[in-house]
Amino acid sequence: MKVLVCDSISEQGLNIFKQEEGVEVDVQLKKTEDELCELAKEAQAIVVRSGVKITKKIIENADKLKVIGRAGVGVDNIDVEAATKKGIVVVNTPDGNTTSAAEHTMGMMLALARHIPQAYQSLCKGKWDRSKYMGIELRNKNMGIIGFGKIGSEVGKRCKAFGMNVIIYDPYVTEEAAQRAGVRRAALDELLAESDFITVHMPLTDETRNMIGKKQFAKMKDGVRILNVARGGLINEEALYEAILNKKVAGAALDVYEKEPQTESPLFKLPEVVATPHLGASTQEAQVNVALDVASEIIRVLRGEPVQNAVNIPFVKPEQMEVVRPYIELTEKLGKLAASLAEGPIDKIELKYVGEITKIETNSLTNSFLKALLRPSLHDAVNYVNAPLVAKQRGIIVNETKSMQKEDYTNKISVTIKGNGKWSRYCAGSVFKNGQVRILSIDEFSLDIQPEGNLILILHKDRPKFVGQIGMILGEKDVNIAGMQLARKKPGGKALMILTVDHPVEEEVMSKINEIQDVENATHMAF
Repeated sequence: MKVLVCDSISEQGLNIFKQEEGVEVDVQLKKTEDELCELAKEAQAIVVRSGVKITKKIIENADKLKVIGRAGVGVDNIDVEAATKKGIVVVNTPDGNTTSAAEHTMGMMLALARHIPQAYQSLCKGKWDRSKYMGIELRNKNMGIIGFGKIGSEVGKRCKAFGMNVIIYDPYVTEEAAQRAGVRRAALDELLAESDFITVHMPLTDETRNMIGKKQFAKMKDGVRILNVARGGLINEEALYEAILNKKVAGAALDVYEKEPQTESPLFKLPEVVATPHLGASTQEAQVNVALDVASEIIRVLRGEPVQNAVNIPFVKPEQMEVVRPYIELTEKLGKLAASLAEGPIDKIELKYVGEITKIETNSLTNSFLKALLRPSLHDAVNYVNAPLVAKQRGIIVNETKSMQKEDYTNKISVTIKGNGKWSRYCAGSVFKNGQVRILSIDEFSLDIQPEGNLILILHKDRPKFVGQIGMILGEKDVNIAGMQLARKKPGGKALMILTVDHPVEEEVMSKINEIQDVENATHMAF
């Protein structure tokens, strides 16, 4: 079996491959896409870091490929969809650089608070400017952490050791979990208004891109200090530049950027900015850890053993995969739908399997649901294997029940999510005999939806002319409606409209829909 290594990884990781009987290691660095297409034809496994893209074209040429391993957290340089369609497992290493990234965040914060890089540069120029570089203490300051996952929670521990008051924003952390960690959970606007330091530890998605922009800076304290050691693009760099010039922001520490490599950002010319070239995971220990982790995962896949960090395919016995696959798709769709329906932090989940589905092992289905539910917040840090543990760490109780008694369908999976005893949402779906996945219910409304593409869900009061108002708003923005379903219990009562549209819908359009009289809530989601 051939393992194609396309990026430099630690020698310890290579040794794991070399020690495995029947495995040949082929290190091929700095190759073009066309060259990799040829090299991949004979490979059973491919290893990358962040420097090489494994595209759909490469995957389509790799007929013997079983697994792609990313020595790191993000898999945005791998076409995961193309790999999934070919049954190729994609694995990553979400734990290997946690400590490294958390420690780099603390180093950047200390440098920011005490002007260490600037003072060093001044001293090297022969100046002794003690008064110019007056700093501030971390003790008793409010640290706002946006995203309290693996790295964010490690940063929180270290901030508490410095005597800081830690405020967190994370939609998937319950009050109980926050109390256990000794931190205070808050709404995003509250965190922005109260924090002296703010650090972001979110994945970069369509929802989180530019999540800190001009509007958010306006809500912050004067003299706030900002850090980003997570993903470039979470903070709008143009808005940050203006906020520093206007003295709203006293300083910024940046390790990641919207475009990388980056050497010419206007931010680098500001004396209030501390910057490093994406060094969050650049420690000797982290590089060894991710290499060891990815090599071990790939060997497990090649042996046919369960893996710990599969990003796209849960471990299911090969003879069961064809039966289980459509149900995995269904639970993924239900997870995405539930995440969209959630009205705040979730503390309880009830999954019910009914009918023929109970004859197969449902653990992989529950894990699939949890992974999809948590993915909007945690992105690549949550996978098919660790999803139950991640849910438990966030204080979420997961209950699973089974019933052989068939209801209105031969098989049905239903989900109820609850939050702090204040709200509860429900959705259910089924797999039809032709393998088609359908959503059958949302809350009290019966439906028949094929969960594909872009949907707009509008909860509203049933009345005449309502459909026309929605059509006018979408038409003005050239949003084409491909399909519509309307569910209601009685005329003039609560109703649910489901629109399938051809393209993603801008936030401005959704805001206009939510402003319509009798609209209780309107959301957009993409399957």
